[in-house]
Amino acid sequence: MPDARATAPSASASAAAPAATPATEKPRSGPARALERLGLTTPLALALHLPLRYEDETRLTPLREGRLGLPLQTEGVVTECKVELRPRRQLVVRLQDDAGDELVLRFIHFYPSHQKTLAPGARVRVRGELRGGFFGREMVHPTFKAVQDGTPLAASLTPVYPSTAQLPQAYLRKAVAAGLGRAPLDEVLPAGSVPAGLPTLRDALHFLHHPPPKAQLATLEDHSHPAWQRLKFEELLAQQLSQMQSRRERALLAAPALPARPGGLHERLLAQLPWGLTRAQHRVCEEIATDLAQPQPMHRLLQGDVGAGKTVVAALCAAIAMDQGWQCALMAPTEILAEQHFAKLVQWLEPLGITVAWLTGSRKGKARQAMLAKVASGEALLVVGTHAVIQDDVVFSRLGMAIVDEQHRFGVAQRLELRRKLRAQTDDGRPLEPHLLMMSATPIPRTLAMTYYADLEVSTIDELPPGRTPIVTKVFADSRRHEVMERIGEEVARGRQVYWVCPLIEESENDDDSRGTPLSELSNATATREDLAQALPGVEVGLLHGRMPPTEKAAVMARFSAGALQVLVATTVIEVGVDVPNASLMVIEHAERFGLAQLHQLRGRVGRGSVASVCVLLYGTPLSDSGKQRLKAMVETTDGFEIARRDLEIRGPGEFMGARQSGDALLRFADLAEDAPLLARARSLASQLLDRHPAAARAQVARWLGQKAEFLKA
Repeated sequence: MPDARATAPSASASAAAPAATPATEKPRSGPARALERLGLTTPLALALHLPLRYEDETRLTPLREGRLGLPLQTEGVVTECKVELRPRRQLVVRLQDDAGDELVLRFIHFYPSHQKTLAPGARVRVRGELRGGFFGREMVHPTFKAVQDGTPLAASLTPVYPSTAQLPQAYLRKAVAAGLGRAPLDEVLPAGSVPAGLPTLRDALHFLHHPPPKAQLATLEDHSHPAWQRLKFEELLAQQLSQMQSRRERALLAAPALPARPGGLHERLLAQLPWGLTRAQHRVCEEIATDLAQPQPMHRLLQGDVGAGKTVVAALCAAIAMDQGWQCALMAPTEILAEQHFAKLVQWLEPLGITVAWLTGSRKGKARQAMLAKVASGEALLVVGTHAVIQDDVVFSRLGMAIVDEQHRFGVAQRLELRRKLRAQTDDGRPLEPHLLMMSATPIPRTLAMTYYADLEVSTIDELPPGRTPIVTKVFADSRRHEVMERIGEEVARGRQVYWVCPLIEESENDDDSRGTPLSELSNATATREDLAQALPGVEVGLLHGRMPPTEKAAVMARFSAGALQVLVATTVIEVGVDVPNASLMVIEHAERFGLAQLHQLRGRVGRGSVASVCVLLYGTPLSDSGKQRLKAMVETTDGFEIARRDLEIRGPGEFMGARQSGDALLRFADLAEDAPLLARARSLASQLLDRHPAAARAQVARWLGQKAEFLKA
């Protein structure tokens, strides 16, 4: 008999599944369909489905030597098997080992197959946590199987795989073993290219799926074992190869060479600005201008902390392209952010004779048609909008440069569509790609940039403009909410304005959120606005959230910007782009539920003027460990780069990168915080392979990334 778990509908059915079915045949059973949902549809996918942990079934321990609270595998004869009805219906089995010591097996959930296997007189091997019960030692829901006296023990540690309720471990183990035997695991890398001391890929995977009894579990659990190091190296190498190949392919493409002209539009724009650029802004402007002057398409990320002045840098660089008659497009993720950009750019550029077009999903009818005509004719040299900029009916006359703001908030499909749309442009029959500048106020730690943005040049604005006041961050439990409301009244009395950010719009008694807390337990923007209006008589309190019509959102923001609203209760729709210098207090309710980067972005909505500003983080209890880490980081630093480093430590690269993954973690095995030496080695080897062994490079990328290589380039 195979292993049986109390939650499995049929242990025997699980064992009977043919090993070849999961990877090669059309699924016919529940477990086979579950394999498909997990993406385990090929032998290689199964071979790379690594264990979460291991169980030691290589030895038997007499009951008298077992220690309470620890796992134990023992063997004996069933002396009694009965269903008890009190205190609740359960199957109680008594087992006697060869030394005469007794063990009680208790099953709250059980099936007829359990009673058949555990019939009196049967010899069974059981494994579970040894507990002290009212009637002596016991195990609750142990694994078990029928054996004969002398049945051999397992030769290796037993893997426990990530799974689902529909996919029993016995079935999954057979499927993985079959996949491991058929997967194409031959070495594709040239001799001498793998770091010394690491096993072959085939040996590494066989070891990780079936480690010998004496394997050091600590090195398997912390992924420091050479077998784990080989997998990490292979994965990092494939990722670096894909990125470097993308960069080389782009170098073969043509783009309009746009050298900056002395006395041109960008210099006239700079001259009329009421402030001077920082040294960092001057530096990144020069880096971008150098790229624009080349006949190959620029592919650059402009990153800088909240308020570092990325928009004016983008405007100055766009002016270089527009000065030579080429159009520029700026795409932002939300209408509020797009409108903020539009207002600034109109203010800066229209006095210089530049027509700026405005395209969003809410702009329809004759107004939209008029804008489309200006874009198609080339009259509008700058087009600002949301994803509406890449819709089919938008046709550019001469698109020379595209700017994507907060690029990590666009989905992979949207960024790919943007690239396809831009590639369709031609000049005199010769294919041209516009230059691409991506902007982000979420700084990327250096190691992460080396990994995920190896195909990009990165420009960093690492200083804030002078005159920005530091923001003090304070953390309060939700029980002190009334004190915060009193502080709001004081700020309003001084003529200042206040943001209050909530995670929800309205209560939903029946829904639960992704972290398991009922939505009705969380504050919501609608109720909070009413509470503040009652607590602060005579104060104008506004409401802003993503479900409001665009025209209504714009009207609310306009009133707040003009000072007609003293307090604005909002959802995270104000996370980026909103610029109200008179706002001096930011309250974020249920701050523990926000990501660290998001908290930093929200905090950046205040402190934009000359008045000292405060950000108050209200948290609910109990507070998780990761929640404590995030709030602690917010109090200790306002440096966006330090925030990004801590965010990466807390969340890991998969969550940090967001939509870039297209739902899949691009690094399944490597840990950027721990594997920097492997990354450096992979980065060095990738360049050599592309130059000297292109076939090996292609095979490596195909094995590890397949179709996901395109997402890495998006």
